[in-house]
Amino acid sequence: MSINNKTARLAGFIYLVVIITGFYSLMYVPSQLIVWENPELTFHNISTSVSLFRLGIAGSMLCYIAFALLPLVLYQLLKETNENAARLMVILAIISVPISFINLQSKFSVLTIIEGADYLKVFDAKQLQAQVMLLLSNYNKGILIVQVFWGLWLFPLGYLVYKSGFLPKILGVFLILGCFGYLINVFCRTIIPQFSEYAISGYITLPASIGEIGTCLWLLIVGVKNKSINNIHQN
Repeated sequence: MSINNKTARLAGFIYLVVIITGFYSLMYVPSQLIVWENPELTFHNISTSVSLFRLGIAGSMLCYIAFALLPLVLYQLLKETNENAARLMVILAIISVPISFINLQSKFSVLTIIEGADYLKVFDAKQLQAQVMLLLSNYNKGILIVQVFWGLWLFPLGYLVYKSGFLPKILGVFLILGCFGYLINVFCRTIIPQFSEYAISGYITLPASIGEIGTCLWLLIVGVKNKSINNIHQN
């Protein structure tokens, strides 16, 4: 029985959708709209670029839908390497999806304020700006929570990639390091209020990015070596 290159390419394509939509919604859109030190400017930016803010929400939804499908396809590709690890990978990844969707409620609430519902007229401009910043902060705290599972699923995935025999072992190493990077990031930001000011905070999740982007591109472009399942087990 041979490894299916079509499954590998499908996994790579879905992974690419997750990466692109994740970058767009989590990094690009916030960088264009949110100025944490200036609530008035943030309110103005979102008010004058509501379509961009909405596209960010839509991008997040697409990202989470793709992320729900990704581990299922990877399971088909990697289950022969170690089925228990593959199941754990799926469970840890899927847990993050409903948390991620529920967390989007904060951004929908921002839209309610920005679009000026009648019952909000009792608040003055500064109060509305403060509420928007609070909701955006709550959203970021939700992302911090979900990062626990974005990190945890990388450990079994990294193990499977390392042991697979048809994917580069170095990618497995980066994925496993990425798991610990995410967890360290979450707990440090929870325990140390000023952690984002430390230089290391900008690099601690870098191994995860290298491992995930590398795995995505390898599956999409290279696929897998034409090995039999028996050969994989021998590795």
